[in-house]
Amino acid sequence: MKAAVILREGTPVASNVDVLNWDALEPKPNEVLVKTEASSLNHLDLWVGIGMPGLGLTYPRISGSDGCGIVEAVGADVNEDIIGKRVLLNAAVKQNNNQPFVPDDIRMIGEHDNGANAEYFAAPRENVIEVGDVDAVTASAFGLTHLTAWRMLITKAQLQRGQTVLITGIGGGVALAALNICNYFECTTIVTSRHDWKLEKASKLGATHCVLDEGTDWSREVRGLTGKQGVHVCVDSIGGPVHLPCIKTLARGGALVTCGCTAGPSPQTDLARIFWNQLSVMGSTMGDMEEYAGVLELLKDGVTPVIDSVFPYTEAEAAFARLESGEQFGKIVINWSSLH
Repeated sequence: MKAAVILREGTPVASNVDVLNWDALEPKPNEVLVKTEASSLNHLDLWVGIGMPGLGLTYPRISGSDGCGIVEAVGADVNEDIIGKRVLLNAAVKQNNNQPFVPDDIRMIGEHDNGANAEYFAAPRENVIEVGDVDAVTASAFGLTHLTAWRMLITKAQLQRGQTVLITGIGGGVALAALNICNYFECTTIVTSRHDWKLEKASKLGATHCVLDEGTDWSREVRGLTGKQGVHVCVDSIGGPVHLPCIKTLARGGALVTCGCTAGPSPQTDLARIFWNQLSVMGSTMGDMEEYAGVLELLKDGVTPVIDSVFPYTEAEAAFARLESGEQFGKIVINWSSLH
């Protein structure tokens, strides 16, 4: 089969990506084999290419934690009724640790194991969900980011209709998914970006207020947009220098939910503000299949992901380069359908 292979770790990641022949896959017990129609890239693909410290990843390997396609075959103990159905991947495979009061670990398809940036991918049956006749490119761009944003907003922050939400770094996949979900629940949204053109696009997508991040503390500006009350929820995947401004924007009882730290994992914070204002600071990663079914109801209801660009599989290197440039607005999709 054809696959977009990361040949070795290092930067730029795109220079280490090539489309090669890869050994054919066979589904293991409790797995399905999916003929990929479309996969989409996430910042995780870059981390896999850079080399994740402590994971001991070996190369060459196939990344890709977003994939949509048609089930081609099933392993032992899987009902054959799913063969021929279009499914969407949830790349977070639960690892039962059997520890009371401790959340289960996850093992990521596309990170710990080879992923969906290939002509075929394999996954546990319980990690794919049928999506009917939805467009495969659209579905692949919807999956991981909307699931991540759903857990952040709905499960963790317990978002209520009409609340005010701050979303940092608009233009990234999770940030745009969060904007989609907030619009669906008629929330007031404040988005930040270092680029005016991204703010203009976000405004057209329904963002209520836009704040240009010029590298200084913008928390006073954000609070001013809320009548000095602050925001109820902040969705952040940047960390580093924006963490403290996020804390300072929160209303009393507000929640900061983080799913990443692209600008650094060790920010300055304000513990006094956190305990006096009874703030919640929560980490969030991916989501389970119940949450996936919940957010996919939005897709069925007409909520669509923002797609930056679609590349044929033969131009996978260019797709990685687009992601690595940081200039994208929305998801970058690799189309595999011409192989079938």
